[in-house]
Amino acid sequence: MRVAVAGGTGLVGRYVVEELAAAGQEPVVLARSRGVDLVTGAGLDAAVAGADAVVDVSNVTTMSGRRAVSFFDSVGRNLLDAGERAGVRHHVVLSIVGVDRVGLGYYQGKLRQEDVVRNGRTPWTVLRATQFHEFAGQTLDRVPKPFAVVPRMRTQPVAAREVAQHLVRLVTAPARGMAPELAGPRVEHLVDMVGRLLRARHRRRLVLPVRMPGDTGAAMTGDGLLPAGPGPRGTQTFDAWLATYVAQHVAQGG
Repeated sequence: MRVAVAGGTGLVGRYVVEELAAAGQEPVVLARSRGVDLVTGAGLDAAVAGADAVVDVSNVTTMSGRRAVSFFDSVGRNLLDAGERAGVRHHVVLSIVGVDRVGLGYYQGKLRQEDVVRNGRTPWTVLRATQFHEFAGQTLDRVPKPFAVVPRMRTQPVAAREVAQHLVRLVTAPARGMAPELAGPRVEHLVDMVGRLLRARHRRRLVLPVRMPGDTGAAMTGDGLLPAGPGPRGTQTFDAWLATYVAQHVAQGG
């Protein structure tokens, strides 16, 4: 099975490519570094030719709703159009748990991505997953030192590799529309995750918890980012991931 992976060089995309290969499938990476521009569609037809399925784990780094909507609308439509021309039989998208309950600008883009796929002609599956364990580090790295401004939020973080494994199982099965939500094994507070990561890095930064205003803040500190019903659960806890993270950086001399 030939599977085109949009965003195949990113955090989850790399794992999806590895897991597809390990399962005996043929992954094809769709990324600028491979001569494919997902936003303009340049190089897309040639890359998708012969593909049986598409997994879209593309991403844009922004908090702007306008930019996120523009990106995911363009990429979603380009992938669907190229997929139709190539005869793709299954289109799988990775989305976010709570995307329809938390009013963040980025989430508006993910909702547009879901709508584009839902209204397309290719059989589709959307998997909503919770934040990855790496989200704590991404939050830290976005804020200049010496502070660490961290939004107050509850999440049920999941291992990025486990998300990739689940996506591979979905793409090699019949399309199912909205798949059951995927989450990690334990509910965490992002502020606590960031503090533990700082200690693991042996770094000192002043952590400033900030509650988002209005309904968005209430949803983030409540159940808005937690799975709304039963579904698959990952096995790796944040602490287990953190132990592996520390071991890797010690081995690398970091």
